[in-house]
Amino acid sequence: MNSNHTYYASIPDSEFIRGKVPMTKEEIRQISIGKMKLTKDAVVYDVGSGTGSVAVTIAGISDQIQVYAIERKPEAVDLIRQNCEKFGRRNVEIVEAEAPEGLSELPAPTHAFIGGSGGHLQEILTSLYQKNPAMQVVINAVSMETMQECMAIENHTQEYQVTDYSLVQVGVTRVREIGAHHMLQGENPVWICTFRFRQI
Repeated sequence: MNSNHTYYASIPDSEFIRGKVPMTKEEIRQISIGKMKLTKDAVVYDVGSGTGSVAVTIAGISDQIQVYAIERKPEAVDLIRQNCEKFGRRNVEIVEAEAPEGLSELPAPTHAFIGGSGGHLQEILTSLYQKNPAMQVVINAVSMETMQECMAIENHTQEYQVTDYSLVQVGVTRVREIGAHHMLQGENPVWICTFRFRQI
């Protein structure tokens, strides 16, 4: 590991290598990871990993946690690889594939974070349930369509069922210094959906 970095559960956004790929912002990462209720020997899927900010942060909590960063976009895969190298995260395996197809050969997860579903959220959840019908899942939704899909999860009774369901909206406002003034700049609100699968 690079001794110039101090490793906490929280890593500032500015520390990550960025491109044009969307990234889960620091405050949302903290809340989302907290809601995952991670264990020291967790096997975590980060679906739609983007820049890898969530995967890198989770992997830094414990070397015993195994993270699979699933991402279909080549540019994003390259950023994940760069960020894993920068932070010395050897317990992150990058899977260049689209979900849910890319999940089929992976070990069964104990936890999953879904930051991007590519329009296949229900198929991804069905695949996750088949791998482990007792796992913890956290979803970030930024569009109204994904938020509506999250709202429907609690009453889903066909391919899977859930318990301990919650859906919260988080809004972050930053203070920017502009000349002699401090202005408020709001980030896009994010819906955080949390639940645990329940065996049917």
